[in-house]
Amino acid sequence: MDSKDGSSGAKQGFARILANTGWLLGGKGVGAVLSLAYLAIVTRTLGVADFGRFALILSAATIVKTLVSFESWQIVVRYGQPHLLSANHDALNRVLRFCILIDLASAAAGGVIAAIILVAFGPMMDLSPAMAWQTWLFCMVMMITIRSSPTGVLRLFDRFDSAAAAETMVPIGRMVGAAIAWALMPNITGYLIAWAVAELLCAATYWSLALRVGGEKLGSWSAGRAMEARLENPGIITFLTATNLQTTLVSMGQQLAVLVVGLFVGPAGAGLYRLANQLSQSLTKIAGLLSRSIFVELSRTQSSHGTDELRTLFRRTNKLAYVAGAVIIGLILTVGHPLLGLIAGKPFLPAYPLLVLLGIAACIDLLGVSYRPLLMATDRAALSLRITLITTLLLLALQAVLLSIHGTIGAASANVVASAAGFVMMGLASRRAVKRGAQGEA
Repeated sequence: MDSKDGSSGAKQGFARILANTGWLLGGKGVGAVLSLAYLAIVTRTLGVADFGRFALILSAATIVKTLVSFESWQIVVRYGQPHLLSANHDALNRVLRFCILIDLASAAAGGVIAAIILVAFGPMMDLSPAMAWQTWLFCMVMMITIRSSPTGVLRLFDRFDSAAAAETMVPIGRMVGAAIAWALMPNITGYLIAWAVAELLCAATYWSLALRVGGEKLGSWSAGRAMEARLENPGIITFLTATNLQTTLVSMGQQLAVLVVGLFVGPAGAGLYRLANQLSQSLTKIAGLLSRSIFVELSRTQSSHGTDELRTLFRRTNKLAYVAGAVIIGLILTVGHPLLGLIAGKPFLPAYPLLVLLGIAACIDLLGVSYRPLLMATDRAALSLRITLITTLLLLALQAVLLSIHGTIGAASANVVASAAGFVMMGLASRRAVKRGAQGEA
C-alpha cells in the first residue's frame, strides 16, 4: 500500500466527505443567500438598538439550547451502525428512543434554565416584563425543536441530501416569516414569531424525512425499553457526555460573547458584534459541514482500514481546509465592507473591523476542522474536551480583559487569539494521535 498517495479506502472516504459536504453545502448555500436577505429586512426595520435587543434574545435562546442539548446524532451514527449491519432493528430503535428521551429531558431543563436567566439578567439586557415572557416562549420553541435524533437517522442511512433539504426549512421559513412580519408586525415580537415558526417547520420536516428513510429498518417502537440501550451499547454514556460538553463549550463561548458585549457596551454594541459574527460565520459554514462529514469517515476508516489510510485521509482533509480558509479570508477582505453596507446599511458599517477579526478567527477554526473529529475517531474524546475547555476559558478571560480596554474590537481580537491557541493545541494532539497509532501497528 502506498501510504503517500493513499489506498482505495482513503480515496473512497475522501470522495464521500466531498459528496456529503457538497449536499450540506448546497443546503447551507441556500441558507446563506436567504440569510443576507432576511438580515437586510430585520436590520433596516429594527435599527441598531432594537436589532441589538433581538440579537440578545437569539443569543440567550441559543445559549440555553446549546447548554442542555446533546449531540445525540453522533450516538445514533456510532452505536446504531452495528445494529443496522447486523439487522438488529429493534436494538437500533432502542438507541433512537434513548436519544429522543435525552432530547425531551433537555427541553424540560432548558425551560427552567431560560426562566432563571430571564429573571436574573432580563433587566440587564434591557428587556421589559412582556418581552421577557416572549423570550421565554421563544426559548421553549427552540427547546422542543431539537432535531439531533432525526439528523442521526438520516446520516446513519447516508442521506445527507435529505438532511440538507430539511435544514433549508429554517432560512426559507425565516425569509417568508420576515417578509410577513415586515408587512404586518415590523417589530421584535413579529420577527420572534417568524423565527419560531421556522424552527417548527424544520423539525417537522426532519422527522418526516427520517421516518420515511428509516422505514422498517428503524424497528419496532414498542420493542423493549429505551433505557436498555445503556446496557446494549457499552460506553454510550461516556461518549454522550464528552461530545455534549465539547459542543457546549464551543458554542457557548461564541454566544456568551454577544451577551457580554451587550452587558458592557449596551444593545447597540451587541447588535454590531452579532451582525459581524453572523456574517463571518456565514462565510465559514464549510467548517461545520466538513466536520460532520469528516467524523463519519474518519471513524469508518479507523475501524476498517487502519492507521495508514487514516493518516492519508487526515492529510487530504487538511489540504482541503487550507485552500478553503485562504479563499474565505480573501472574500472577507475584498467584499466584506461593501457586502456589509449593502445588507445592513450605513449605520452598521462600524461593524466591518469586527467582521474582519471574527472572520479571521472563524477561518483559523476552519484550518483545524479535521483535528477534533480525528481525536474523537481515535478514542481521544477526553483530550479533545480538555483542549476545548482551555480554549473556551482563554476566550472568556481575554474578552473580559480586552473588552474593558478596547471595547468590541477587543472582544473580537480575543476570538482570534483563542482560535489560534486552540488550533496549535489541537494540531499537536492530532498529529501525536496519528503517530502513536502508527507505532502501535508497527
